[in-house]
Amino acid sequence: MNFSDTLLFASGSLRGSRSRTLLMMLAMSIGVASVVILTALGEGARRYVTGQFSSLGTNLVIVLPGRSETAGINPGMLLGQVARDLVVDDAQALLRSSAVRRVTPLAVGTAQAAHGALNREVVVAGTGADFLAIRHMDMGQGQFLPQMDFNSAMPVCVLGDKIRRELFGTQPAVGEWLHLGDRRFRVIGVLAAQGESMGMNTDDLVIVPVASAHMLFNTQALFRVLIEAKSRDMIEPAKRDTENILMQRHGGEKDVTVITQDAVLATFDRILGALTLAVGGIAAISLSVAGVLIMNVMLIAVAQRTQEIGLLKALGAPPAEIRRLFFAEAALLSMAGSVVGLVLGEIGSLAIGQMYPSLPVAAPWWAVLAAFSTALGTGILFSVMPARRAALLDPVMALARR
Repeated sequence: MNFSDTLLFASGSLRGSRSRTLLMMLAMSIGVASVVILTALGEGARRYVTGQFSSLGTNLVIVLPGRSETAGINPGMLLGQVARDLVVDDAQALLRSSAVRRVTPLAVGTAQAAHGALNREVVVAGTGADFLAIRHMDMGQGQFLPQMDFNSAMPVCVLGDKIRRELFGTQPAVGEWLHLGDRRFRVIGVLAAQGESMGMNTDDLVIVPVASAHMLFNTQALFRVLIEAKSRDMIEPAKRDTENILMQRHGGEKDVTVITQDAVLATFDRILGALTLAVGGIAAISLSVAGVLIMNVMLIAVAQRTQEIGLLKALGAPPAEIRRLFFAEAALLSMAGSVVGLVLGEIGSLAIGQMYPSLPVAAPWWAVLAAFSTALGTGILFSVMPARRAALLDPVMALARR
């Protein structure tokens, strides 16, 4: 038999037992669809985290007070020591680095915001004028904080879009006065609606100059210092310069933690990539179950087709030809099941994407290729035993159904 004859014979055998064929295709397609959907979820989670970190800014370096070691804690805490605070002068000193483009301090706290008879508790962020550019945020109305010395206080604020709606309703907010705690601030701008990013909802934020926040919270400490490097290649130099400058200012002690956006993103990327592989591997186990089903059904088929196999051997078909016929049948079955599974997987991924629009669900190309290849390989591998049994049948005994 040539190749086309082999395919015609195999496809005819599958059509002759449609119920058996459909059951085996269903088992294989469920396995392939599971791999596609689960890897699509893992890839969607990875892309979501990547997008969230990208929204924080570009070429970002973050300074945290206290030294975090590999254990994830500040060793000084075990000795009852308190980490040295970051202050605005530390942030100002970081501009000495040639690798740094922008620096802005960040002080965070909560306060009661009130306008007229309306009031609510809000998160207040004290920062500088470069915060908008570093975080890649947009203004919806008015203007952002003016350029000014970090130590200069000014009674002005910028509102998140949700705060504006809740406290001012349909009335214009820009130019109005807002009470924060026991102080008054004039609203000079409103941020464009942006939603939540890495756990912080900027629509729920009130931004004031950092010195004003310190007066409001009665503290001089900073929550973070945000640094934007001049380029991607300058991120590591900016990190080294930051560590050196702050060590000099803090009496030679390394008492801050400097992290880069790329380092954190790479860590999450590795974790989520491993998770995607793990769930894909778990789903691939179902393909082996489908392979066992194919083997069992084909073993039964050998017993049912004994006379057919005996006739082929009596007509001169060698054992290799018999094995090739069974392999072709298994390959066609696996390919058909894989195609159906890929279609079902894509439909399932699209459905999940519709239910959770914020999650960019999409199966990676390697997962689709791996699912298809594994299904095909599994089908052929588990057909070896039935094919071998068929090839070893004696033609005379097979024709006599013995």
